[in-house]
Amino acid sequence: MIVSIIVPAFNESKTIIKLLEEVNAQRSQGTMFEVIVVNDGSTDNTDKLISENIQLVDKYISLENNSGKGAAVKKGLIEASGDYILFQDADLEYSPSDYHKFFKLIHNNSPDVVMGSRLSGSEFTKVMYFWHKIGNKLITYFFNILFNTTFTDVYTCYLLYKKDLVDPAKLKSTGWDQHAEILSTAVKEGDDFFEVPITYNGRKYEDGKKIKPRHFFSVVLMIIKKRLFWFIFILVYILK
Repeated sequence: MIVSIIVPAFNESKTIIKLLEEVNAQRSQGTMFEVIVVNDGSTDNTDKLISENIQLVDKYISLENNSGKGAAVKKGLIEASGDYILFQDADLEYSPSDYHKFFKLIHNNSPDVVMGSRLSGSEFTKVMYFWHKIGNKLITYFFNILFNTTFTDVYTCYLLYKKDLVDPAKLKSTGWDQHAEILSTAVKEGDDFFEVPITYNGRKYEDGKKIKPRHFFSVVLMIIKKRLFWFIFILVYILK
């Protein structure tokens, strides 16, 4: 069983090497994985640092221009050869030390989807921006209604799923809403879902945080697109 860890990176020179070192430190846990880094047209020293520490990655893709997080992730997915996919942001908000929780489920339960939750008994969670947390809760609640699930945190970085559930060639989004597209597709195609508690060390905008309030609306729209029938059904039921 092999896990493909996809790491999209845009101007992450401050954290990328430390992140990759922490990822590689998890190899001692016994689960085989490959590390695929996609440099999304960074204008800082991200490319230089990765090239100088190429031993830390199994596959490296460097895009000439910044194409968006979703486009970078798609490039990585196309190159992935594992049985499972796991996403890892390059900013160290999420710790690879939590991988063992996902790996244990893979070996014991062969799940279709595993979400890492910052809201389900994590060892610690750095206080998030108020509106980020409210937005995440609304997205999660909306997703659960349309997909009949009980996730507590659907817009976390840590999403693991069986590779065969999602065909990267069919992904439409090139932005932040791609996460919702992938999760929605995996949940529609699978039927065995888990959630594990993870730690979270969120950074501030002045430290390079990239997600913006406008992304909330694109994510909600993507979820609706993937479950349009049920959205219309519920809307009609409420309004009748």
